[in-house]
Amino acid sequence: MAKVSAVIKENKYRTEIQAGTHTIIADEPEELGGKNEGVSPDELLAASLATCTSITLRMYLDRKGWSVRSIIVDVDIQRDAKNNSSEFIRTIRVEGELDEKQQQRIVHIANACPIHKTLTGTITVTTQLIS
Repeated sequence: MAKVSAVIKENKYRTEIQAGTHTIIADEPEELGGKNEGVSPDELLAASLATCTSITLRMYLDRKGWSVRSIIVDVDIQRDAKNNSSEFIRTIRVEGELDEKQQQRIVHIANACPIHKTLTGTITVTTQLIS
């Protein structure tokens, strides 16, 4: 189970995220009132899917012994505020020699990454306020 903490103080909107022993700085871009000192919340969400996809594919490719030099995963989030829906557009580029059957398998494995499963499954957010 992943657990992170986000702390925002009086610096407008700079947030320190603590994940285990790692610290990530998040912020909003200047056009939204931030100082652009870190990644935006949208970028963090897209990065979760891109990273999980990359790692899942690397594990699979290594296990299969397929010759792939690099995996590049781009994720763009498109929101429809009117319908309260979002679409994640994921593009995967693989540098290596793969036949068509292997390429189809890559897409199947990408869709099996844990973050993909989380985002396409039922999500519940429970909020507790402690003062």
